[in-house]
Amino acid sequence: MRVAQYYSNKDIRLEEMAIPAIGPGELLVKIHASGICGSDVMEWYRRHKAPLVLGHEIAGEVVAAGPGVTAFSAGDRIAATHHVPCFTCHYCRSGHETTCDTLLSGTHFDPGGFCEYARLPAINVERGTWKIPDVVSYDEATFVEPLACVLRGQVKAGLKPAQSVLVLGSGISGVLHVSLARALGAGLIAATDVSEKRLQAALRFGADYAFPAAENIPALFREQNSGYGADLVLVCAGAVPAIEQALQAVERGGTIVMFAPTMAGVTIPLSINELFWRRDVTVTTSYAGSPPDCVQALELIRMRRLPVADMITHRFGLADAGAGFRLVEQADTSIKVIIRPQE
Repeated sequence: MRVAQYYSNKDIRLEEMAIPAIGPGELLVKIHASGICGSDVMEWYRRHKAPLVLGHEIAGEVVAAGPGVTAFSAGDRIAATHHVPCFTCHYCRSGHETTCDTLLSGTHFDPGGFCEYARLPAINVERGTWKIPDVVSYDEATFVEPLACVLRGQVKAGLKPAQSVLVLGSGISGVLHVSLARALGAGLIAATDVSEKRLQAALRFGADYAFPAAENIPALFREQNSGYGADLVLVCAGAVPAIEQALQAVERGGTIVMFAPTMAGVTIPLSINELFWRRDVTVTTSYAGSPPDCVQALELIRMRRLPVADMITHRFGLADAGAGFRLVEQADTSIKVIIRPQE
């Protein structure tokens, strides 16, 4: 079968690989759509692991089910998440499934989703695979995993109806945050980005205001929000200036969610007195999404609560996956790039 092998962001090669054999509890899936995630182009994180086949936002058709699989059969349309928790450890029992050792150690597809056929390990089949409703396309189903991550972040932040929201960075994660916040009843929503095209996308998908990231974001937000800062700030850009804007733009009693990672080794100085003492600001993080988050994300997609299909700006066949990676790395003209391995 054909695979898009990752060597670097600018070196994606179409290569041949054997179709993986499956064992008990496993599925062989024909991949029809696989989204390129922003984490796929974090070269500092990926390149030392190369060569490898990336792709964890998958949707496809079951070709074969291994012995013991009863929930799925050939012909089923499925979406799956690439890493799942154990549900029994200290972290899972305390509600922190995405810090579970089982999840963090990797329960990955074989190979990644930028291929024609992938093997889903038994643990993924049992805990992280779902049938796609008839009204949901393969392309739309690739949003299950990224939307689950976004949903977990907003639930963790405790977003309440009518609260004001500032989203720093309007790539696909930022746009999903804007759209979800709107669907959950947020009040004023503003977004930022360095790209004018992405600012326009933020407005299309639910933002009331879209500000160029180089402007005085805290002042602009307060100007539109009756003098108040943001109740919730979602940092969807790994740039240090975005983090500094978040610290200045959050309102007393507000919450900052560090959603995007920075480059390795980046540290941010915090003033305990200015940020926390007497201001009651919460700074938290959110990583990945749990299987229950994925179930909720799939239902939101099924119910058309978020227009995910409209967020797709580019689609490529497997042979042109490199062009898709370059678009995502440039972070300008694309919002969501989908690879269709059967084309």
